[in-house]
Amino acid sequence: MKDSCDLALLNGEVYTVNDSIPWAEAIAVKGDRIYKVGSNEEIEKYIGDSTTVIDLNGKFVMPGFIDSHAHLIGIGESLIDVDLRDAQNWDEVIAAVAKAASERRPGEWIVGRGWHQEKFDPEPEPNVEGYPVHNALSNAVPYNPVMLVHASGHAVFANVKAMEIAGADTITSNPPGGIIVRDSTGKPIGVFEENAENIIRSAYERYLNNRSRDELNAEVIKKIKLASDLCLKNGVTTLHDAGEDLETIELIKKSVDSNYVKIRLYVMINDALDKLKGKLKDYKIVGYGENRLTVRAIKQYIDGALGSRGAWLLEPYSDLPDSYGSNVTPIKTLDDYCRLAAENGFQMCIHAIGDRGNREALNLYEKYSRQYENFDQMRWRIEHAQHVTPFDVKRFARLNVIAAMQGIHCTSDAPFVIERLGNERAASGAYVWRSMLDRGVVICNGTDAPVESVNPIASFYASVTRKNKDGVGFYTKQKMTREEAIKSYTINGAYAAFEENLKGSLEEGKLADIVVLSNNLMKCSEDDILKTEVLYTIVGGKIAYKK
Repeated sequence: MKDSCDLALLNGEVYTVNDSIPWAEAIAVKGDRIYKVGSNEEIEKYIGDSTTVIDLNGKFVMPGFIDSHAHLIGIGESLIDVDLRDAQNWDEVIAAVAKAASERRPGEWIVGRGWHQEKFDPEPEPNVEGYPVHNALSNAVPYNPVMLVHASGHAVFANVKAMEIAGADTITSNPPGGIIVRDSTGKPIGVFEENAENIIRSAYERYLNNRSRDELNAEVIKKIKLASDLCLKNGVTTLHDAGEDLETIELIKKSVDSNYVKIRLYVMINDALDKLKGKLKDYKIVGYGENRLTVRAIKQYIDGALGSRGAWLLEPYSDLPDSYGSNVTPIKTLDDYCRLAAENGFQMCIHAIGDRGNREALNLYEKYSRQYENFDQMRWRIEHAQHVTPFDVKRFARLNVIAAMQGIHCTSDAPFVIERLGNERAASGAYVWRSMLDRGVVICNGTDAPVESVNPIASFYASVTRKNKDGVGFYTKQKMTREEAIKSYTINGAYAAFEENLKGSLEEGKLADIVVLSNNLMKCSEDDILKTEVLYTIVGGKIAYKK
C-alpha cells in the first residue's frame, strides 16, 4: 500500500494541543513524523501489512511531555548516589549514609542528594538556623568523606573528614556569594551554602581526578543513559538540560551518536565566560542526530534557593531578619554573558528565585531589549521565577520574557514559603502563575529533577490544584487550568526552545513524540491525576517505553 503508515494508534482519546482540532480518535505515523490525525475511519485507510497497530482502548493520548528545566547528569547521579529525598529526619539521613559507608573502603567519598532541613520531623538537635550540626554524622561515618547535596542543589553538607580534606575550618573565610554556616563559636557546622559549596566540591573533584579521563567519561555517559531511560518511563520525550559545561556537551553529543540518548535534549551551556568567548559559535547546535540534540542557550545564576535562604530578596527574610539572600554571580559578569549571548544568537536563561533576583535579571533583559530591535525573537528566559512582585509580573509581559517555572516546586516548598517570606509577600508574589498567564506571559513547566522526581504527572497535579501531599491548598487562586497546564508541558516548552513548529502538539508533519496515559488528564478527578500511569512513550514514531 503506497500511503501505508508505519504506526497507527486507534480508539484513543487524543488531546492534540492544536486549537483548531483539539480532540481526535487516532493517529497515523510515517517515519518519525505524524502523518495524519483524525477519526478511526480516516486513519484505518493508511494501515498496511507492515503497519504496527496499537488499540488504545479509550486511553488518553497527548504530545510527549517536555520538561523545560531539569538536570540530565544530576538525574543520572540520583540513580547512583545515596538518595535522601524521602528522608523524614536527620537520623534517617545518618542511617542511609552509614549503610553506604559500610559498603565502601575507608577514604572513598560518599555522595548523596535530596535532604531538606525544613522537612525534618523532629527538628534536628543541635541545629543552627534549622540546619543539623555535623557531629552525629561525623561520628557515624568517621573514615569516609561525605558530601550531601541539599534538595535545592544550593548547599552541601560535609562531615568532619570531608572538611579536613577540604581545609575548611574556623579561620576559612566566606567566599564571595557564599556562606559557611557556623555555630556560636565560629566553627563550621558542616553546611556550605551557594558559592561556599565549591570548598567541598573542589576536594571531591580532586578525588575524582585520580581516575583516568576515560573512566570519568564512561561514568558521565552511564549517567546520561540512566537519565534518558528514566525520562522515558515518565513520559518525557524532550528535556531542557539546565546547564552543562563544554566538555559534558561533547560527551552528550557522543552519547547521541551511540544511541544512548533516546529522548530529545535542549541543552543550556553553563561554563566560564573566558572559555565561551572563543568557542561559543562552535557550540551552536540545532537538530543534531535526527533532532536529538540542540544547544543554543546560556545558563547562569543570579541567586540561590529559598530553602537554603539563598534566594535574593528585596526585603529581609521573615525568619532571618539580617539576611537578604545571595547574589551569587556579579551583575557585571551576568551582563557580559548577556552580551555574549546576544552577539552570537544564543538564548539567555538566568536562574532567579527571589524577588530581587528576578528584578535584577529583568533589568538586564530590559537593557538588551533597548539595544536589539529583535529582542522579542530572542526568547530570553528566567528559570524558576518563583517570587515576583506584581510590578515585575508586568515587566515579564512587556518584555516577552519566558517564565520557566516548575509547578511541583510550589507545593513542595509550601511548608516553608510563609516562614521565609511572611504571608503578605507569599500571597502577592509566590508562584504567581495566574497573574503571569492573565498578562500573556508564556510559562513552560518542568520538574527541576533531581531536585524533584522527573515526574510530570506530579507537577501537572501541583499546577492545577496547588495542593500539597496532605491536600492543603497554597494560594489556590494562582492555579492553572488543565488546558494551560498541559500547554505549559508541551507547546509552551517547544516554544521556549524555538521548536514549536517541530513538536509540542499532535499535528501533521510534526515529530511523532507521543505519550499514552491511563487516565484522561483533561477530564479525570483530581485524585485520579496522581494515579495516572504512563503506558507508552513514543519518540520519533518508535515505541521507546511500554509499561
